Amino acid sequence: MDTRTPEQRRRIMQSVGQKDTKPEVALRQGLHRLGYRFRLHRKDLPGRPDLVFPSRKKVVFVHGCFWHGHGCAKGRLPKSRPEFWVPKIEGNKARDARAIERLTKMGWETHIVWQCDMKNSERVAEELATFLGPPGRSKEAAEG
Repeated sequence: MDTRTPEQRRRIMQSVGQKDTKPEVALRQGLHRLGYRFRLHRKDLPGRPDLVFPSRKKVVFVHGCFWHGHGCAKGRLPKSRPEFWVPKIEGNKARDARAIERLTKMGWETHIVWQCDMKNSERVAEELATFLGPPGRSKEAAEG
């Protein structure tokens, strides 16, 4: 049973942001500090990736564990109203998969950073540095 009134729950759910979340902002600050430059939330790309590296044709999604159905403790479904939450989260996962498939067909590489991974931001930065390549001008931009 929900411990909140319907009005309290509605206000809580309305306050959940889609962009500029704490994990996303922390990741952006860390990457910028390392010398990476990027665009944010490009509407012309499937899924509106959180970070876009156009010259590298790479994108990064920062996924909240709950909303995108991660298998960690933060990604557990609520016990109340499973008839609502199961299709909702499964729909989000299907939409994510479609966006990644479309991006791949368009020649973009994708990487997902999970909210729970941001506890170890150094490891995330290392993974992204491997995914992105050296900071600064990309090889393609330098050749062109």
